Amino acid sequence: MPDPLAGDRPTLEAVAARAGVSRATVSRVVNGGDGVRAPLAEKVRTAIRDLGYVPNPAARTLVTRRTGAVAVVVAEPEARIFADPFFSRQIRGISRELTAHDTQLVLMLVEGREDYPRIGRYLAGGHVDGALAFSLHADDPLPGITRAAGLPTVFGGRPGWTSTGPADGGVTYVDADNRGGARDAVRYLLARGRRSVAHISGPLDQTSAADRLGGYRDVLPDGDPGLVAEGDFTPSGGARAMAALLERRPGLDAVFAANDLMATGALRVLRERGRSVPADVALVGFDDAEVARTADPPLTTVRQDIEGMGRTMARLLLDRLAPAGARPGRPPAPVVTPTVLVPRASA
Repeated sequence: MPDPLAGDRPTLEAVAARAGVSRATVSRVVNGGDGVRAPLAEKVRTAIRDLGYVPNPAARTLVTRRTGAVAVVVAEPEARIFADPFFSRQIRGISRELTAHDTQLVLMLVEGREDYPRIGRYLAGGHVDGALAFSLHADDPLPGITRAAGLPTVFGGRPGWTSTGPADGGVTYVDADNRGGARDAVRYLLARGRRSVAHISGPLDQTSAADRLGGYRDVLPDGDPGLVAEGDFTPSGGARAMAALLERRPGLDAVFAANDLMATGALRVLRERGRSVPADVALVGFDDAEVARTADPPLTTVRQDIEGMGRTMARLLLDRLAPAGARPGRPPAPVVTPTVLVPRASA
C-alpha cells in the first residue's frame, strides 16, 4: 500500500476514477451513507485500499455531522480511577469496542463539582457524538448535562432515579446483577454454617452499593443493624469499616464486603486483631479483581464481567449513532448482566 505521506494524498476524485464511479458515490461509501449497491460499494472500498486513501476528518465531519469521537465521563477523581482496577477494566472494554468501530475515546474525569461546567461546555460544543457515563453518585448533574447537550448517552450502572427493575423507559444503562450477587454471597456464608454475617457496604449514594446492601437485607431481613458498616470502595475504607464492626460486634463470624478492595482492607484488620480467615471469620468480596486472586488467603468473591459491560455500553451507544436507517427506533432497553459466585479459600 502506498505511503500517504510520501507524496500528494489520494483524493476522492482519484478513488472515483479508479473505481469507475462518481465522486458522490465514493463520498456516500466513505461516510457510511445508504443507497449504494453492494457491488459498487465493494469496488470503491477496493480502490480506497489500492490507493491508500485516508478520509479527511474535517471534511467528513461537515458531511456526516459526526466527529467520530465519544466522551467517556467517569464521575470520580483521578486518584480513585487509577487505584481501583474496576475502572481500568471497564474503560478497556469500552476502548476495545470503540477502536473496533474506528471511534475515538475522549476520557473526562470529575475531580469535584467545579468540573461539571467545564464538562458541560465540552459536551455541548459539538466535539463528540455521544457519551458514556459511569460511577454516578446521587444527584449527579451528568444526566442533565448530557440531556441538555442533546447527546445520546449510555450509563454504566443503574442511575439513581430509576427503579430496580430492568424496564426504565428511555434510559439506557448497563449494570451487573448487584442485588442477586449479594444474595448469593450471603446465602453461601449461611450455608457454610456462619450465623453472624456482617456487611461492609460501598458509599450508599451509589446504586451498586445500595443494591448490594439490598441483596444482603433480602437474605437477612431481620438482621442486626450493628452488623452493617459503610465503606468507600477503597482498602482503607474497608479497614475502617472492619474495625468499627469488630468494636460493635466482636463475635461476628463472617463478612460480605461490597468489593474486593474493601475485602482486602478488612482482611488486614482481621489479621491484626488475631482473627484467622476463614477459621474465625469467613470473608467474601465482590468483583473478582486481580487482588481477589493474589490475597492471602485468596478471596471468595462475586464475579461480574466488568470488561464485557464496558463493551456492551459502547456497543449500545454505537447502535444509537448508526445511520438513520440502521439505528433502533427507540433507545435500547437496559442490560443487566449476571454475576457468579467464585469460591476460594477465604470462605
